[in-house]
Amino acid sequence: MSNRSILIMVLVLIGATAYLLLKGDGNVDMSGEKHGAEATHVEEAKKDAPADAPAAPAAAPAADAKK
Repeated sequence: MSNRSILIMVLVLIGATAYLLLKGDGNVDMSGEKHGAEATHVEEAKKDAPADAPAAPAAAPAADAKK
């Protein structure tokens, strides 16, 4: 390949990357793993969980099995 074609390919890839970042609102977090108050993915997961999720079974059936 010639240098000209490599340069054109690099410019096309840079343009495609910039277009995709702008279309995706550019909200990309590349800072790594978060801990503490910055870890918002836990709160989002709780919001997505169904409200009528079954609770853990009570201890009463286990007590009946011992008798």
